[in-house]
Amino acid sequence: MSFEEGETQPTQESGSGDVIGDLATSEAGAAEGETREAPTQVQEAREEIFAVQQVYALRINRVEITPTVSFSLNDPFVQHTGVGVGLNYWWTNVLALGVNFIWYEGLENESDIGYFVRRATRLAVPVNSYQFGAHLAFTYVPIYGKFAMFNEFIFQYDIYVLGGVGLMNTRPIPVIDPEVRSFNFDIRVAFNVGIGLRVFVTRWLAIVAELRDYMYLEQLENLEVALGAERTNPETWTQNSPAFINNVTAHLGLTIFLPFDFEYRLPR
Repeated sequence: MSFEEGETQPTQESGSGDVIGDLATSEAGAAEGETREAPTQVQEAREEIFAVQQVYALRINRVEITPTVSFSLNDPFVQHTGVGVGLNYWWTNVLALGVNFIWYEGLENESDIGYFVRRATRLAVPVNSYQFGAHLAFTYVPIYGKFAMFNEFIFQYDIYVLGGVGLMNTRPIPVIDPEVRSFNFDIRVAFNVGIGLRVFVTRWLAIVAELRDYMYLEQLENLEVALGAERTNPETWTQNSPAFINNVTAHLGLTIFLPFDFEYRLPR
């Protein structure tokens, strides 16, 4: 293409001689660039998160009262049901010293197994009865944490172990010669070990479940009946040597911590 003198030759960048069109295109491109380069304002969300959460319920320097119901698990002939109460003092957050008392008399139930065995085989199994037990125990909490239920509720829990020594007032139940023999309660030294689970409902109320083994030496009824006048002699009514007894029981109950309120020693 040829140009007359006085006409302006279009530059290589514009590609045409339409100045108005070039200006419009230039303005549109500038506007588009501004639109692309304009930063988007983002509102910063700040949430306070603690890397280490505080223990939900402190035990240190608190008194724990635990009413429970217990059931024997390993005696098929007598169900040793009892009601009891425990009292613990926590001098640290994981160590406690306490006592517990259990009452059995009037709550036990002899099963029909012993009766049917005696009737069918003419053999009897010596059994015993408890009146009460009083025990001293140390408690240690090695595990504690929390779990979620139904994706909505979060519960704090701890698992503890315990062990101690105490007394049990027991006696044999006359089944070999019940027409003549009768027995009085007598004190036995008993050792106990166990493991428990505590689930906190509030900071001062929890549900507790325990499994304990009470071990002691029991004087059982003699399986033989003496003849003649010796039959009425109380010294012939029991066996010559005591038997080692394991009374494995399950305890279910509640735990109440006093005082209800407590203060954390360190802030969050």
